Amino acid sequence: MKDLMNVSETKRNRKSLRNSGTSAEAVLWTVLKNRQVEGLKFRRQQGVGPYIVDFYCPELRLAIELDGQVHINTEREEHDNARSEYLAKVAGITVLRFENKEVFCNQGLIISSICEFKESKK
Repeated sequence: MKDLMNVSETKRNRKSLRNSGTSAEAVLWTVLKNRQVEGLKFRRQQGVGPYIVDFYCPELRLAIELDGQVHINTEREEHDNARSEYLAKVAGITVLRFENKEVFCNQGLIISSICEFKESKK
């Protein structure tokens, strides 16, 4: 598993994504950083094999993905599903997906989903 994380081939892309993230990612990061949610450590733009996830909690093996309008089409949905399947099967990571608007309108949903996932792992 360790050899899947932050492979050198994705380093430039990870850095670019951290430096040019969406406003939704920036807002959610202010909530997730510094162990503010249930004492859980999250990382931004974590590489997992050939993919990069928006946020990753190593303790729970949980990825949080924020989806904007670009994700609302069949082709993108198929790509996202294949990606989630890879993360689950190869890396043992569960993906929780939220629309960008949830960050602005309903952060409680995101936080409660993380807390519920943590409880389910006990």
